[in-house]
Amino acid sequence: MPPAHTFFIATRGSALALAQANAVLAQCRTAFPRLKFALKIITTTGDKLQTASLAREGKSLPKGLFTKELEVALLEHHADLAVHSLKDLPTELPPGLHLGAVGKRADVRDVLIYRAAKRIPEPSQGRGLKPKLTIKGLPKGATVGTSSTRRKSQLLDCRPELNIVELRGNVLTRLQKLADQPELDAIILAAAGLQRLHFHITPAGKLRGKGLPDGLLATILAPEVMLPCVGQGALGFETRVGDARIAPICERLNHPQTWQCVSAERAFLAAMGGGCQSPVAAYAEIIAKKIRLRAVSFRDPKIVRRGEGKASVKEAVELGRELATELGASG
Repeated sequence: MPPAHTFFIATRGSALALAQANAVLAQCRTAFPRLKFALKIITTTGDKLQTASLAREGKSLPKGLFTKELEVALLEHHADLAVHSLKDLPTELPPGLHLGAVGKRADVRDVLIYRAAKRIPEPSQGRGLKPKLTIKGLPKGATVGTSSTRRKSQLLDCRPELNIVELRGNVLTRLQKLADQPELDAIILAAAGLQRLHFHITPAGKLRGKGLPDGLLATILAPEVMLPCVGQGALGFETRVGDARIAPICERLNHPQTWQCVSAERAFLAAMGGGCQSPVAAYAEIIAKKIRLRAVSFRDPKIVRRGEGKASVKEAVELGRELATELGASG
């Protein structure tokens, strides 16, 4: 590879996307000190539609809301590698592109975030809650904000009387809405996104970090309580098929164990015929050299289907497809 060539890494411009892309940029520069790398920031359709609903009842959503423009940049050779939150990347990619690698998975869990109870309550600032709160411990009829059909379905399965409302925007926007809107009792965000923005939860359950509103508490939800989204916590690196220059870079960026796990999850999602906003969840782990995949589907509102399977790591894709068949794949 000629040292003069600059490898452009395409990314969205949100704070979280930039944090992720800059981490990848640093990885590339460390692994290939003689090569040149730079970021190319691109605005996607999803970024332009911040006020649009991502969960319109009875209507299909366009695929690749947060990926399409990055893919165009790859196909037109304006970028060499696109960094995605893997949960946002459709299982069906445009001709000429493929998933070249995945980074080591971060925390896959979701986090329940809510306002702390004040010593002297002020009704205009909303209801305050005690630390270490669980979903089952939410007040009856509490209002929870999320744009994820997966989270909504699991919340209502646990607590049918909860009031689930749409919540859009980047991480800080959602946290500020929780702080500012008294009618909102709690929200749910991904632990990986909070961690990549250098936010943390103290032993007392307080959410801390630069730029955060005061008085927020957080509880990490185990996968047994809230099964993660397919690919959650992992970064996906999309590239052109057959690009020999980027192949060794992808090989260095790839984390084999994460690749095997998300391959099972994405095979499950593809076989279910859904996208990132489908009311399904799947989570794969490698345990004692075997891959275990747990999944749940809420596609039929009258029947919740759950399943679990194990296989050798070499059979990750087959495991995902088999579990999808068990849970009622659309074919």
